[in-house]
Amino acid sequence: MDINAWMNTDMTDIAHKLESSFREYHIDPEEGLNVTGRNGVYELLEDILALLFPGAFSREMIHEEDLNFYIHDMLRHIARKMVGQIRTVIKYHCPEHPKDCCDCDCNKRAEELSIEIIGSLPDIRTQLLEDADAAVQGDPACHSMEEAILSYPGLEAIAVYRIAHRYYELEIPLIPRIMTERAHTRTGIDIHPGAIIGRRFFIDHGTGVVIGETCRIGQNVKIYQGVTLGALSPFDKSGRPRKGEKRHPDIEDNVIIYANSTVLGGKTVVGKGAIIGGNTWITSSVPPHAIVSSMSCQPGDIQVKHKKSST
Repeated sequence: MDINAWMNTDMTDIAHKLESSFREYHIDPEEGLNVTGRNGVYELLEDILALLFPGAFSREMIHEEDLNFYIHDMLRHIARKMVGQIRTVIKYHCPEHPKDCCDCDCNKRAEELSIEIIGSLPDIRTQLLEDADAAVQGDPACHSMEEAILSYPGLEAIAVYRIAHRYYELEIPLIPRIMTERAHTRTGIDIHPGAIIGRRFFIDHGTGVVIGETCRIGQNVKIYQGVTLGALSPFDKSGRPRKGEKRHPDIEDNVIIYANSTVLGGKTVVGKGAIIGGNTWITSSVPPHAIVSSMSCQPGDIQVKHKKSST
């Protein structure tokens, strides 16, 4: 059967089956959420990154004499897009939707939230410059801030996380996950927007890093590729997901976690200044300034040493 004959016969049946399925579950744009909005979130995210780092994430060179116009133009552009996207998701998730939901209230709330996010962009940029400096200081192979900003996937993932985390703090649904999963796809680094991450954070190499929703990370922390900061058990005794509780570890200031190590559990704390060696499995707390390593000759055994704390 040629394609034209198929389109006139079998394709009609396939279309009917798909339509029946859509009627059972379909995200209706008239009800406030359109799946094409995912690409819109990607575009807005790219615009925010281009604003935070003109010349690095922007699509064109930005000369110093054009910087003032560029910033104002981008802010207006971002504000319009952001209000529309936030209005869409809060309307869709409104408990009174669609019967008693007032579009005016959703729009006002979206404008307020957008102002909050845009107002935080200068501090986010400051944090990201500190993260970039941490990459320069923490990696002998990195020779400049420009190199870190332009080429390091870890910094891109952190940048997206810091933007998405602001959305998450303001309890805006859906959008922050779309943002961080976009970064996950691009960089291989999976940071949940709910994680709390301090300043001067550096992910070296990065591929395969996972940081869970309730993870708390202090300042000046460095982790390598393949590190998982995860939940010891994502399910309760009844097999239901553990939602609304602390599931992921705390990593205190000045910790280094080497490649392919796994740290699990909501009660697990890696103390200040500790060093976790590569390929190490951690499910209980580590004292401050300890050195923890896996013994390759005895799989599963852990060796803990203590180093003198620096004052």
